[in-house]
Amino acid sequence: MQHVTLNNGVKMPAVGFGVYQIDDATQCEQSVYDALMAGYRLIDTAAAYRNEEAVGNAIRRSGIPREEIFITTKLWIQDAGYEKAKKAFQKSLTQLQVDYIDLYLIHQPFGDVYGSWRAMEELYDEGKIKAIGVSNFYPDRLVDLIMHNRIVPAVNQVETHPFCQQVESNDVMKEHDVQIMSWGPFAEGKNNIFENELLVSIAEKHQKSVAQVILRWLNQRGIVVIPKSVHKERIIENADIMDFELSHEDMQSIATLDTKESLFFSHRDPNFIKMLQQIKF
Repeated sequence: MQHVTLNNGVKMPAVGFGVYQIDDATQCEQSVYDALMAGYRLIDTAAAYRNEEAVGNAIRRSGIPREEIFITTKLWIQDAGYEKAKKAFQKSLTQLQVDYIDLYLIHQPFGDVYGSWRAMEELYDEGKIKAIGVSNFYPDRLVDLIMHNRIVPAVNQVETHPFCQQVESNDVMKEHDVQIMSWGPFAEGKNNIFENELLVSIAEKHQKSVAQVILRWLNQRGIVVIPKSVHKERIIENADIMDFELSHEDMQSIATLDTKESLFFSHRDPNFIKMLQQIKF
């Protein structure tokens, strides 16, 4: 399995399995189990997904040694702040049924981010977290966090797909040695991504699916991917992206699809920020 090396030397699988919007506990557990059996070793969840326990059950059921699995989870806004972050982290440990987390992320750039980061730095120093990072941080917020704290985030997980390619943002991350990680690699099917003529033509050329082409395009850009599916055959297919290579022409053609805008929301929209604050679990 291909890995990337984070800025603290920790090795992270380049392809993982995400569980966002897999709300049914039984379905989530089975999907994670199928992913682990298919060879995935990175599982990405979050407290706000409300399925950490199902993920933990699947990991235990798999029988795979804990040290072979890379677990990512995230701190939600309601738990931002030094004391609350410490409690939320412990709750995630309990739900996941593990004694350490491989990668712990601040889920959204709101609330007491700095109190949360201080708590995470301490948990990192204690060995309870192998790497700490952020999610959904725009370049300005990321650089501000870096400038005022001791530990540089190892990862920034952001919306990244053919229609929102994060080229400029990734340049900033590279400058500060922060690994970019894609959420929503398939744009949740928006813009008819699986029927896009360009992507279909490239997929046909390589005798691969559009999904595999998208994941390989991200992989060749050095971006960690965490595709989600509840269908076993697609879970297996999404991991099978290392036996072909996109040409420079392919990569440049896909680059033309970039709109440089989110297909979902803006973290600078006051109404969206207010809505996020209201999400409790």
